[in-house]
Amino acid sequence: MEIRILTADDASAYYALRIEALRLAPDAFSTRLEDALNRPIEKTKENLSLEYAVTFGAYIDEKLVGNVTLSRNTSPNMNHRASVYAVYVTPEARGMGTARRLMEELIAYAESWSGLEKLDLMVASHNEPAKKLYNALGFEKYGVDVKAMKTKEKYIDEDLMVKFL
Repeated sequence: MEIRILTADDASAYYALRIEALRLAPDAFSTRLEDALNRPIEKTKENLSLEYAVTFGAYIDEKLVGNVTLSRNTSPNMNHRASVYAVYVTPEARGMGTARRLMEELIAYAESWSGLEKLDLMVASHNEPAKKLYNALGFEKYGVDVKAMKTKEKYIDEDLMVKFL
């Protein structure tokens, strides 16, 4: 398995993985599938080129099978913080430590980012495997955002988690 930072050259593979994630795990993301399908690939290229955000990809046999994004807050009074989001691993790459490897790379990168002190993330309260991983990596739950997301069928609560670097 290879973990590396994605660039604009990876936009097509990342876009395809993102569409898969939204199809297979719609309750895990605030982005709706129909919105992602209508977003031009150029927007994905732009997002992968931002100076204040980095997306890591996991590759197995040259196929992108997982991703995670770290986005630093750009406000002067809040740039000691960054958010972790868009964590996804394909079903065939689960149970192999892919998410852990992605998160470890992200944390190591965050620790080297000058002035960064804190990582925030939100995870669906019912997603026990993800919460177990985040706890093992030093994230702590500090609250619950009740009814954080609303789909046509239901509300989804999210646990708020933090890791101090």
